[in-house]
Amino acid sequence: MLTIKQIKEKDIDLCYELDSNTISLWSKNQWIDEFKKDGVNVFGLLLSNLVIGICVFQIVLDEAQINFFVVNPKYRKKGFGSLLMLFLIKECEKLSVNKLLLEVSNTNFTADKFYSRFDFFTIGIRRNYYKDGSDALVKEKILTTK
Repeated sequence: MLTIKQIKEKDIDLCYELDSNTISLWSKNQWIDEFKKDGVNVFGLLLSNLVIGICVFQIVLDEAQINFFVVNPKYRKKGFGSLLMLFLIKECEKLSVNKLLLEVSNTNFTADKFYSRFDFFTIGIRRNYYKDGSDALVKEKILTTK
């Protein structure tokens, strides 16, 4: 059974484990700090009881920043990432968010293509942003809220 549910701070270990096994973006302490930020929402995509995807976004006024978005590589290219992104977009629309922002490495062609399918457009570049020296593409999606 496929479900999307809000992940609470008590489940940080699940977040850290998936992160460690995929993109290794944050340390455990960074995950702890993320949950303490105002306006942060964490949602997990669960297949049965297994967390196969996580999305972290932070709302500030009428904008949302996607801070973390990953699907377990075993479950990629099966529509799970799209399902999670569509859920995120609907959640943001419900919360009257006007635009979504994110950063992605200019060397991560798969992720860049994925975000483009959801009408994210590059609005800026942060040079040498990542540890490996790659640039961050700053992307934006305008939402049509009702």
